[in-house]
Amino acid sequence: MNWSKSSFLTSFGSLSQMPPSDRIEVAFSGRSNVGKSSLINKLLGRKALARVSSVPGKTVTINFYEADDIYIVDLPGYGYAKTAKGLKRSWSDLIGGYIVSDRELELVVQLVDMRHAPSQDDLQMIDFLIENEMPFIIAFTKADKLKPTARKERMAAFAKEIPQFEDIVCVETSAETGEGIDKLRELIESLKE
Repeated sequence: MNWSKSSFLTSFGSLSQMPPSDRIEVAFSGRSNVGKSSLINKLLGRKALARVSSVPGKTVTINFYEADDIYIVDLPGYGYAKTAKGLKRSWSDLIGGYIVSDRELELVVQLVDMRHAPSQDDLQMIDFLIENEMPFIIAFTKADKLKPTARKERMAAFAKEIPQFEDIVCVETSAETGEGIDKLRELIESLKE
């Protein structure tokens, strides 16, 4: 797969705007400011393809990127406390509706900040994916921010904090160093087999 020939395709603010799915889709989900856009940029080998912001809750649409013959889908971040309730509800409907819609969604990459215990919203999303039998993996972001001992401790804690952890494929990642990017690419490319 040629990752360097990736491009932004389009954005949708509602499910009704989306055309039918015509190829494999891999969605990236996670709380606001977990590093979805940065990780997508690293995955696609581009510096600023997905817009990165230091302000949480900036992505309010579902953004589609074309990577060879796969769509990489950046879902709006959830859980930002300062977001109005009405907007939170519409994001929730948009994210949940997209995931359970009749699309070629083959995998959800659920992002969790490696430095912290999963938030209540993270756990709700993981439960939602499990209940809807949606194939997913967990990408632990910002792994480079922890020293080896702290990383080991967090992974041991995640095993107790995340339901069915032993059955979930997990990848420790860093958008800074590129750690885990090859593994993510490998997992995504395997969907085409």
